[in-house]
Amino acid sequence: MALKRKSLRRRILTVDLPMLAILTFTLGPYLWMFLTSITPEKRLFTEGPSIAGATIENYTRLFRTVGFAENLLDSFIVASGTVVVGLSLSVTAAYSFSRFSFRGRRVLMMQFLLINMFPLVLLILPLFVLMRILGLLDSHLALIIANSTIAIPFSVWMMTSYMNGIPRSLDEAAMTDGCTRLGAMLRIVLPLCLPGIIATGIYIFITAWNEYLYALTLGGRNVRTITVAVQTLIGEYEVQWGLLTAGGIVGAMPATVLFLLVQKRLISGLTQGAVKG
Repeated sequence: MALKRKSLRRRILTVDLPMLAILTFTLGPYLWMFLTSITPEKRLFTEGPSIAGATIENYTRLFRTVGFAENLLDSFIVASGTVVVGLSLSVTAAYSFSRFSFRGRRVLMMQFLLINMFPLVLLILPLFVLMRILGLLDSHLALIIANSTIAIPFSVWMMTSYMNGIPRSLDEAAMTDGCTRLGAMLRIVLPLCLPGIIATGIYIFITAWNEYLYALTLGGRNVRTITVAVQTLIGEYEVQWGLLTAGGIVGAMPATVLFLLVQKRLISGLTQGAVKG
């Protein structure tokens, strides 16, 4: 009995309390944001965030006067387009790197890795000049192309690592039975890579959804994502804390819900790609 009590006490001190502290530290800011978003503005500056007298006034103002629904739509179009472009290019590139041996293969893979080492600020000016020449400024396509430059390098590495774990004999068997190289990729490799594709797609979506610098520089009046829309709620002399926190909560919900829906496949794709690569 004494041994059980000692082990229980040790588990509480070494596992339960540290996990509780980590959860409090991690979820505390989000809870504070939620309480601030449902607190009436008059009470917010006198009593602070509180659940007493909770109201959804900030959320209704957010969609009625600020036009946050259009910003959510812009973010969804940009993030979804980036997923389509990013997956299309990264999957095909990863298949080439995984299945073919050619001169400069290692150099190209290293270049994909080196791109992620440069800060985004260095890429803004050349991308801005390029989009202005092409006449794509303040458009969804400009943000999709810009976000793809962030997402594709890591996605290529991730998908290459996952495809390396799929035996090449499966491709050869399919081509022996009459499939072309493209048919073998579509019918054999891609179904086996589905967890990795889902994990990569979620990574691209969340990256594009939360991107701010490109959205601020390449966007404008016609295209304004939620990250830029939330920033506009911070004025020079006043911060609308209720609207700001409500916008943060609403902006974080789509990516959070998406992660919760596919978390098993995401974790499976990440871990299997890491082990097989």
